[in-house]
Amino acid sequence: MEEKYNPEHIELYWQDAWNREKTFAVHENDGLKKYYLLEMFPYPSGRIHMGHVRNYTIGDVMARYLRMTGKNVLHPMGWDAFGMPAENAAISHKTHPKDWVENNIANMKSQLKRLGLSYDWDREVNTSVPSYYRWEQKFFIEMFKKGLAYRATSAVNWCPHCTTVLANEQVIDGKCWRCSSDVVIQEKEQWFLKITAYAEELLKDCDTLTGWPERVITMQKNWIGKSEGCEILFPLDGMDEQLRIFTTRPDTVYGITFMSIAPEHPLIGKMVTAEQRDAVRAFVDRIKKGGTKNREIEIGEKEGVFTGRYAISPFTGGKIPVFVANFVLMEYGTGAIMAVPAHDQRDFEFAKKYGLGIKVVIQPDGESLDPAAMQQAYEGTGRMVNSGEFTGTDSERGKKLVIEKVVREHKGISKINYKLRDWGISRQRYWGAPIPMVYCDTCGIQPVPEDRLPVELPMDVNITGEGESPLARHEKFVHTTCPVCHGSARRETDTMDTFMESSWYFEKYTSPAAKDSPFDQRALAYWMPVDQYIGGIEHAILHLLYARFITKVLRDLGYVQCSEPFLNLLTQGMVIKDGAKMSKSLGNIVDPENIIKQYGADTARLFILFAAPPEKDLEWSDKGVEGARRFLDRLWRLVYKYAGRVQGFSGGALPNEDEASLTIRRLTHKTIKRVTDDIKDRFHFNTCVSALMEMLNSLYEMDEKGVGETGLPAFREALDTVIILLNPFAPHITEQLNRELGNPPLTSAAWPAYNQAFIRNTSATIVVQVNGKLRGQVRVPEDSDERTVFEIASADEKIQSYVSGRPVKRLILVKNKLLNIVVGQ
Repeated sequence: MEEKYNPEHIELYWQDAWNREKTFAVHENDGLKKYYLLEMFPYPSGRIHMGHVRNYTIGDVMARYLRMTGKNVLHPMGWDAFGMPAENAAISHKTHPKDWVENNIANMKSQLKRLGLSYDWDREVNTSVPSYYRWEQKFFIEMFKKGLAYRATSAVNWCPHCTTVLANEQVIDGKCWRCSSDVVIQEKEQWFLKITAYAEELLKDCDTLTGWPERVITMQKNWIGKSEGCEILFPLDGMDEQLRIFTTRPDTVYGITFMSIAPEHPLIGKMVTAEQRDAVRAFVDRIKKGGTKNREIEIGEKEGVFTGRYAISPFTGGKIPVFVANFVLMEYGTGAIMAVPAHDQRDFEFAKKYGLGIKVVIQPDGESLDPAAMQQAYEGTGRMVNSGEFTGTDSERGKKLVIEKVVREHKGISKINYKLRDWGISRQRYWGAPIPMVYCDTCGIQPVPEDRLPVELPMDVNITGEGESPLARHEKFVHTTCPVCHGSARRETDTMDTFMESSWYFEKYTSPAAKDSPFDQRALAYWMPVDQYIGGIEHAILHLLYARFITKVLRDLGYVQCSEPFLNLLTQGMVIKDGAKMSKSLGNIVDPENIIKQYGADTARLFILFAAPPEKDLEWSDKGVEGARRFLDRLWRLVYKYAGRVQGFSGGALPNEDEASLTIRRLTHKTIKRVTDDIKDRFHFNTCVSALMEMLNSLYEMDEKGVGETGLPAFREALDTVIILLNPFAPHITEQLNRELGNPPLTSAAWPAYNQAFIRNTSATIVVQVNGKLRGQVRVPEDSDERTVFEIASADEKIQSYVSGRPVKRLILVKNKLLNIVVGQ
């Protein structure tokens, strides 16, 4: 054993061994309990960052620990390789996206292996290869045939720089989430997936996700946004048209003082009067810049312009001015709302700004609201006032009565609405999975026959990043034959949103080699659902909601048996430095390769796990990294000092151990309990590492006092224990030290169990009898059970001579006093 710790030499040795022996390859085994552990796969940018290191190290700790507990652990890795980032980077570097992606994958794979991550690389997937996306195209066609995929014209978020459509979730503060360009609204024909058909199930099943953070559940429920209310028709004065509005507060209909419609509302062109036309057009053009991101609309300034038109109240017959307003979304409800300033804060702010009326129609119990004195809207319940036939009615009961009136008088319908909109998946970019549809002038829109899949992305394209997708200019790709009439047809040149690929990759991991079908059904049924999923909170709506949706679709198509893909979810915090998230623009990036080169992969892993609990943000600290390295150096030196001395000792408990030995035993088993509890139940990896640091400090204190020959068995157990407990966190150094102590590889070791008896702080002297006759005494931890006392007593040579070779029929224990061993002849 070398006297000095050399991490690079040790880490490369063990990484090569694991890779060569396929140590972490796994197969279905009905005799073992499965555990599917997964971190969100990365976009192959070319280099890993500290966020990657944290995410994947957290998962690796769990994978290594769970293997030691006897689980059959699936822990795969792959690449989310399609999308605009790769296309834009390829354009910038004057190369092809395929070459860019493949080179980056090779580089990042090498970096991940250098961290010692225990992946089953035989299951690696790349979403940009035809053998992967052919099945995605098949799923799309099956969804089309069931009405779950359709083409429609819609107002979409358009990024002029990326020249593609963005989902609402991809518009951040009115800007493209990728390039930060201003987003505008345009009308385009798009392909949609009917996620709204699963809205109620997606919402209901949120309550089954007991292993998810409450914050994520709340975000998904809010995004789905179920609302129960009614739809009411408001005739437009002087026109043979009506405005449809949806409201969850029918109890406030008598308080309407104006109406608001979305800038994209189809009736704007008809209803705007000549006097207001220029003002409305200018307003609409301005508001359409920046997309329709709900978050921005909720917190931004409320703006609007009068259309010159009035609606007629179906309740009072009064005229109500109609405004175009920036806070009304065409995609939610009907694109038109009734405005009740006294009882809706958004309407209140708008009314105050434009000098519109405020009419109180709900009075809270024990109060009397004065519209002239109100500083904010009252949005609570109470007693209906100024409400015609409903005056004096409790507002909750009034909701039902008003809906009944609306339905009875044919002025509207009772209705449930969802904020969730269908998923627009069309992207006008090259680097994505082609949508497998063709357009025939005779037969209309037709799916590509399944025996002609995949529709492969052509490689011979000229990618400039400007204008339309290069696929639209690729003659050989565009021109095809109709699968029905065999006449001339055109291929769809849009590609799929890359969230399609990430919505089922975890299912493909279960059987990546399957060729004649997307999955091996036995493997899929064995491994799914994912037991633990790990990734960032930023994916709470986008990826996680889409993955849940596609899993339910695949269930209904007969591919999967589960309804939810992820049983448990851990959302790790960010890695920050100098108070901000690491980024190139801020100049606070720490390169993992440099840390590994200077300190070793085990040090990088240990620091990233020790610095903060997984769900909290982690503040980078150079001193913290140095501290983690010092801890590993100290462990190495202690094992180096005792490796020779403890050889020959098993580490098991002996009879009549002195108090020094029992102190070591207690330290060892208390540490086992602390680390086990924190790693198993709480994911508190930082306190696990802290417990091991404390244990090492205590062992050094014992070393300074001197460890005699009688204490070496207990000290051997302590060294074995600290090494095996540390292994999931720092696998290379622990594997090396474990070998130096003459133990079999830790990759096949069992997680240690603590002895409850050693958790207590005192010991007892036990009289040992064999068939009722005194044969000796042993010292054991206080309150030890009969099996523990017997094991310790059996190690005593004198007592063993009376027991050896004879069957033990019964153990009679008087706790802390006597053990009678009844043996046969």
